[in-house]
Amino acid sequence: MITRGVNRVASNLKYSGVLNLGGVRGFATPQTGPHVVASQAPGNNTKAAAVKHHAQRPGSALDKASELFFFTEILRGMWVVAEQAFKPPYTIMYPFEKSPLSPRFRGEHALRRYPTGEERCIACKLCEAICPASAITIESEARDDGARRTTRYDIDMTKCIYCGYCQEACPVDAIVETQNAEYSTETREELLYNKEKLLANGDRAEAEIAANIVADHPYR
Repeated sequence: MITRGVNRVASNLKYSGVLNLGGVRGFATPQTGPHVVASQAPGNNTKAAAVKHHAQRPGSALDKASELFFFTEILRGMWVVAEQAFKPPYTIMYPFEKSPLSPRFRGEHALRRYPTGEERCIACKLCEAICPASAITIESEARDDGARRTTRYDIDMTKCIYCGYCQEACPVDAIVETQNAEYSTETREELLYNKEKLLANGDRAEAEIAANIVADHPYR
């Protein structure tokens, strides 16, 4: 009676999964059953596969030992320094020397004129509309010939993000960004550009602006 009761309890525990008697087997005994299939699922062997892959990396311990013994990383860094020692320097003596600038460099703004001296701006206000920083303010009036001209053209340089959208939107190349990046001021008011200031910038840099537009024209 006692033996029969023990066998019955063991049988119940086995089928309920608490006691896995099938796990104790020989090497020739095939392992089957639903619990075995679940344990052999790809998701359950991820960690084991990663550990196995890490352990089977060829020469990982030897590589680390050689790097530590021969200081290969230090020698590699010294080789880079030695290569640079025989190359010309990258530094320049600014402001006496300046690096070349791209024709697309976006610096200080300017308003341009035609060779006749007439202002290019036609007061279409596309630059004012496209400016993402709302830095441009334009007011205009009608001329005698029916066209329009600007009476006010202000740029708040403290708001400008130098995206170049104003220059891209202008249909007559009136508003441009020059290559001048040296216009620091002592007061905020000096960075509030009006029409006269912008026209003066354009008159001063017209030759440079025209050359940059010609150089960049094939790529537009």
